Amino acid sequence: MTDSFTQLTPELRRRHRAEFRFQWAGRLAILIAIGFLVVMVSSIAVLGVGALQQTHIKLNVFLDPAQIDTNSLKEADYGRLVKSALKARFPDVSKRRDRRKLYGLISSEAAFTLREKVVQDPSLVGKTLKLWVIASDDVDMLIKGHVSSGAAGGEHRISDMEMRWIDEFRKSGDIETRFNSRFFWSGDSREPELAGIMSALMGSVFSLLVCFALSFPVGIMAAIYLEEFAPKNRWNDLIEVNINNLAAVPSIVFGLLGLAVFLNTFGLPRSSPLVGGMVLALMTLPTIIIASRAALRAVPPSIREAALGIGASPIQSTFHHVAPLALPGMLTGAIIGMARALGETAPLLMIGMVAFIVDVPTSFVEPATALPVQIFLWADSPERAFLEKTSAAIIVLLVFLVLMNIAAIVIRRKFENRF
Repeated sequence: MTDSFTQLTPELRRRHRAEFRFQWAGRLAILIAIGFLVVMVSSIAVLGVGALQQTHIKLNVFLDPAQIDTNSLKEADYGRLVKSALKARFPDVSKRRDRRKLYGLISSEAAFTLREKVVQDPSLVGKTLKLWVIASDDVDMLIKGHVSSGAAGGEHRISDMEMRWIDEFRKSGDIETRFNSRFFWSGDSREPELAGIMSALMGSVFSLLVCFALSFPVGIMAAIYLEEFAPKNRWNDLIEVNINNLAAVPSIVFGLLGLAVFLNTFGLPRSSPLVGGMVLALMTLPTIIIASRAALRAVPPSIREAALGIGASPIQSTFHHVAPLALPGMLTGAIIGMARALGETAPLLMIGMVAFIVDVPTSFVEPATALPVQIFLWADSPERAFLEKTSAAIIVLLVFLVLMNIAAIVIRRKFENRF
């Protein structure tokens, strides 16, 4: 016995060493994956945090009664009043080219902001109003330290003249950074300092609602039929193979299908969340069916046998006993499928949800875009300020994805029944 044990000891040692190396290889792989994840998230966060801050400039605007008709306050030339305030602040600027640079320090939104204040309070006419307006994207990038002053360079820079004007605003305390709430409640814009994610966010919400309303009941019922009631024949085997194949089909194919069927054949409104949700539902259905069938298959056969043994019909056995026990897995699969749909871009591009949408959609048939598509559009823009917007929108998208996965875990633990 001792000789036999001695002969096996080197072999056992080699096996233990191999197991030790395998364990550390797995740990190293996990550490590398976590490292890449940390680098990715931190780099996006560093770029995106700047989008949460917005530079504002204070102007003393004289609301000249000669230029504002109290009977038609909305028709006044408020842009001219804003320009007059800038010229009064820097009276030495006389050349037309220099004035254009001076007017470029602030956003075009300043005129609309002034008009809203006057319309809300007509008594301001004839007075000098201290108005905080949004700075242009170049000034905003300068204040945040992303660009520098100078006349030339690979990246757009602030000229020395513009730098003097900005320094004067700084010395008088008329320039400051504030929390950029506009990023969350405004729609898209050609001006980076005015662009927001609300229109894209609402488009994603409407699309996901349509997707869930179509894919969840259809997917659950299809899974229940195929797993519990469908006879085992070649026809159903062919359906099962096709469902598994559809789960691996590239998402852009579903976009082409939606373009050909929903838009060209049925004439549904283009660029609408209704069509987007229908396309995403087609893409999500195979995932929900496969996950739901796996959840039904995990229910012990004894549950079915016990229900049938006490006189329950097959339908009663399925819907009163088997389906409730499989519900956590079904819901988890549905949420995972919805999370995938939230991050899809290619099928939405094919049905026109890549349009430039300024107004926030309020219904399922209005033109809209989606958050991943908005990220794609901003990433393709040449302005440096859109890089911040892109990173911040990615952070919002990641937050939604994380919340949906957390919801899947919570639902599973809440409804899970241990056998």
